[in-house]
Amino acid sequence: MSTDLFTPTDPSDRSRLTELRRQLHEYGHRYYVLDDPAVPDAEYDRLFRQLQAIEARHPDLVTPDSPTQRVGGHALDSFVSVRHAVPMLSIRTETDTEASGARNFDTRVRRELGLDESAPPVVYVAEPKFDGLAINLRYEHGVLVQAATRGDGEAGEDVTQNVRTIGQVPLRIPDSVPQVLEVRGEVYMGRDDFAALNNRQREKGQKTFVNPRNAAAGAVRQLDPAIAAQRPLSFFAYGLGESRSAESDRPALESHFELLQTFKRWGFPVSDLVVIARGAQELIDYYESVARQRDQLGFDIDGVVYKVDSLALQARMGFVTREPRWAVAHKFPAQEQLTTVLGIEVQVGRTGKLTPVAKLAPVFVGGATVTNATLHNEDEVRRKDVRAGDTVVVRRAGDVIPEVVAVLVDRRLPDAKEFNMPPQCPVCGSAAVREEGEADYRCTGGLVCSAQRKQAILHFAQRRAVEVEGLGEKLVDQLVDGNVIRTLPDLYRLGLTSLAGLDRMAEKSAQNILDALQKSRQTTLPRFVFGLGIRHIGEATAKELARHFGKLDAIMDASVEQLLEVSDVGPIVASSLRTFFDQPHNREVVEQLRACGVQWEEGAAAPSDRKPLAGKTFVITGTLPGMERDQAREMIELAGGKVSASVSKKTTFLVAGAEAGSKLDKAREHGVPVIDEVALRELCHGGA
Repeated sequence: MSTDLFTPTDPSDRSRLTELRRQLHEYGHRYYVLDDPAVPDAEYDRLFRQLQAIEARHPDLVTPDSPTQRVGGHALDSFVSVRHAVPMLSIRTETDTEASGARNFDTRVRRELGLDESAPPVVYVAEPKFDGLAINLRYEHGVLVQAATRGDGEAGEDVTQNVRTIGQVPLRIPDSVPQVLEVRGEVYMGRDDFAALNNRQREKGQKTFVNPRNAAAGAVRQLDPAIAAQRPLSFFAYGLGESRSAESDRPALESHFELLQTFKRWGFPVSDLVVIARGAQELIDYYESVARQRDQLGFDIDGVVYKVDSLALQARMGFVTREPRWAVAHKFPAQEQLTTVLGIEVQVGRTGKLTPVAKLAPVFVGGATVTNATLHNEDEVRRKDVRAGDTVVVRRAGDVIPEVVAVLVDRRLPDAKEFNMPPQCPVCGSAAVREEGEADYRCTGGLVCSAQRKQAILHFAQRRAVEVEGLGEKLVDQLVDGNVIRTLPDLYRLGLTSLAGLDRMAEKSAQNILDALQKSRQTTLPRFVFGLGIRHIGEATAKELARHFGKLDAIMDASVEQLLEVSDVGPIVASSLRTFFDQPHNREVVEQLRACGVQWEEGAAAPSDRKPLAGKTFVITGTLPGMERDQAREMIELAGGKVSASVSKKTTFLVAGAEAGSKLDKAREHGVPVIDEVALRELCHGGA
């Protein structure tokens, strides 16, 4: 007999089955009941699939209490239990995180419906898979009378008073709806709201939440509705529970998409990402499209959901065990995974900030292999209690820097030692100090620290600053390590011979860098100020400073009191600016950059309501001959105007360059004046 076959009489195999069920019960309880997940979703799914595989091969061992036979979780004792009139069953998960998972589902549906290749495509509804808490809203005669969690699918928790605090949940809906109507959807917390909540928790010295789903679930399950009301929650509707009226048992609808549009008319929020998809290819296109948008959305999703649109076909296909045959949840690559901390190193940033970084055993998460995760500062390491050798949950979402979100303390090695910040900079050996009221340690070496020189140059040359195309990390390493450049102005003193002599730098590549440096000499005031790398000065603050003062010399000479008059500038920012420009070597760097030909348009200092473009809205289209779009935007904003992405009746001017597209047609349609770059420059300088 093959050794990989499960045999019921084998005690070790029985032990594995028992252990899997025990783990999944524990993890499910932590996730659904305590709102305190012990492992990432990907780890839970992996164990769940193992259990499914064993039970599929040996159905005689399936028991009613197996995690595969239940939806998950049960009502807390502190809430009144609510039995669902229509069970809230879960949807099958398609674990193939490639786009082909959509084709797998379409193939199953066509097989279930007996459709051959000549039959037309099946019509589906494709929706985002929200990462929140499922809720059933019950309305009687148009009034919200009850809100309940999913619970175990048969019975949930009565959380009516807390859900009433959610502004997106209607307390009353039109009288024309069925006498009894249950609307199902997801309560979630937006990313900005989640970040603000965690900031408030930190300020109060209280525990922060691991993710928005955790925070939303915790808010809904607060025993005190007043506390729940302080936590900003949102809601999306996506399904129907019980529906009864004198005329019919449910709304006279033919499709799921029609149902969602009806929800909208009744006042329920429905995601704008919901679409009709015909056949497998459109499902694949939807999956890939939403995956690209995932990190720009205002809320968390962990995949998409496909549903057969026709309600008649849904009824015909029915259910299997705990899942509808006509729907599937297609997950994206996991954004959280387990790995091991191999060690904790300290990196030095461009401002001298010392940042502890966890060196990780390589793990594939968020679509990439991760080997490092930021730990931010010593306080954060202490708060999370991260130590070398720990098993940790690592999260990566899109281009966001990977971070350690939790430590599995129960797996910690007995000799694991606490992390301590080193007293010296690991790069130059200068003293590392922590200023009063600051969370970060900083190297005191300044320009003698090569790490700071490199990062300062890279910051200055980045796309959002003066932008020197092609000046990347490896080239800067060579330039600094070889003492070819020591300060920012040295960039503009580089010659073809010195560049071409560097490793892997042919003459053509060297000339490209020189051309990029020449182009970067023409920049904008906000970009230049941002590019100096002054502590606490981001892009938005640099723009506000440029708008308020108009000229760099005015910014450099402004007193703290004058700086505080600028919107977006507080005492810390004002002090940082004053400290920076009080250093003679910093002023010398600015003057040398000017002497090297770095220049920008400057304007007159004036309140925003007296600036030439105050109250005017611009749209930019096509390629402008003398500037990039970002430069045009900054010039308009510096003159007090606003830039919009689309043309409307409120648009004051359309700035059109070469190859202007549909925006030009729309401007003419709305009677919006069209101007070129020359006219724009005249307007920005106060022309009529």
